[in-house]
Amino acid sequence: MAKDRATPGSQTSLREANRARIVSAVQQRGSITQVELSGVTGLSPATISNIVKELALAGVLRTTPTSRSGRRALQVTLARTVGLVAGVHFADRSLRVALADVSHHVVAEQRLPLPREHRADDGLDRAALMIEEMVDALDSTLAEVLAVGVGLPAPVDVRTGQVSAVGLMRGWDGVVVPEVLGRRLGLPVHTDNDANLGTLAEARLGAARGARNAVYVRVAHGVGAGLLLDGRVFHGRSGAAGELGHVPVVDDGLECRCGGRGCLETVVGAPALLARLRPTHGHLTLRDVVTRALDGDEACREVVTDAGTHLGVAIAAVCAIVDPELVVVGGELAHAGALLLRPLDVALAARVMTSTAGPVAVTASALGDQAEVRGALALALDAYQVGSAMPVGVVRS
Repeated sequence: MAKDRATPGSQTSLREANRARIVSAVQQRGSITQVELSGVTGLSPATISNIVKELALAGVLRTTPTSRSGRRALQVTLARTVGLVAGVHFADRSLRVALADVSHHVVAEQRLPLPREHRADDGLDRAALMIEEMVDALDSTLAEVLAVGVGLPAPVDVRTGQVSAVGLMRGWDGVVVPEVLGRRLGLPVHTDNDANLGTLAEARLGAARGARNAVYVRVAHGVGAGLLLDGRVFHGRSGAAGELGHVPVVDDGLECRCGGRGCLETVVGAPALLARLRPTHGHLTLRDVVTRALDGDEACREVVTDAGTHLGVAIAAVCAIVDPELVVVGGELAHAGALLLRPLDVALAARVMTSTAGPVAVTASALGDQAEVRGALALALDAYQVGSAMPVGVVRS
């Protein structure tokens, strides 16, 4: 007889939720005492103590005695196997850094807002400082970090580690990211486009797991795509494969930041969507638009559904060329769920040839906002594995 699942509100489901809350709090802070855990989670000291003991016995958490203000305390960290890798994702307006062990278990993660058009020197310094602080919070050292993966919101020539599209990221042209960040940290650094890393993560750990051919589309401030072909991320000549946002879709349209006109990004990128709403809604963020759309705001719903239709039309052209099994949609706009995906799916289905294999499936990212940084971790793990010829627990495509 099948084992019954925990029903919502049951003691079992409540305990599972408390366990997840504790693990999440430890992950976000890297290292925290049981007393601090009680304050952060709102759980009683007795509940914290019991669950931490269980998770320590299960090998999920590690506890070590410490002293705070002259009082004895129990420090709690995530258990990990020997060695760490760091993943860094530079989005247009934010920086996310994660640390994982060699089994791909994330042990710490932080996010930091960045100013518009942040420059390479400042951004890479901040990333290095965050890595150093997070490693220190884990009672570790940089010597334990095996490699660093970095994702950038622009085409990247993975052979050189430079942004290959001139002028697309102001202040980053000519910067050899692995060299600059590697010198700052004294560690091997590897760089790729963030949509490519989202593709890698979804293929290894998320919605595209098991697929051999898939398209990952990231829709946020800009629009990018990654192509998984025969189980491998396809980069093209200089890393510019999958730059869906810079495909012209409107004749004599608005000027794009890439220098072209009428690109998809000028229609469905965050600046374009927000500009449509500004006369009636004033200053909004993309997150505001998604939230209001889900709450029933008709104008915001229309903007999101129109974006889905435009994306479906553009993705249909990609599908006609690469014939994927699956389209995975990530990025901030994907939080709109069916409001975005339903019109995208309809537009895509109307433009793709009928196949004996059935329609191309469309689904939201399983990793959400973590997709790109998880891909950066996978990039670092892969690079270390190749460099050391040692297995590190990474599932290859």
